[in-house]
Amino acid sequence: MAADLTLVSRDYCHLCHDMEVAVAPLAAEFGVGLAVVDVDADPALEAKYDELVPVLLHGDTELCHYFLDEAKVREYLAGIR
Repeated sequence: MAADLTLVSRDYCHLCHDMEVAVAPLAAEFGVGLAVVDVDADPALEAKYDELVPVLLHGDTELCHYFLDEAKVREYLAGIR
């Protein structure tokens, strides 16, 4: 599985912007990519994550939502190296 993270986000969500800023240095530290996906552009994502955004994913694994859980994400990324 690729070591890329996906941030399910929306344009007008301040928590989404905060998580994107917070996770960027962590992604860089572990050498993983970060794709930001607009939840409102995909009906399936919207149905699944609408009220949970921002949601940080690795594949189908949900790492955290609303706020970055840095310790959990750091531990997870260290485990997939």
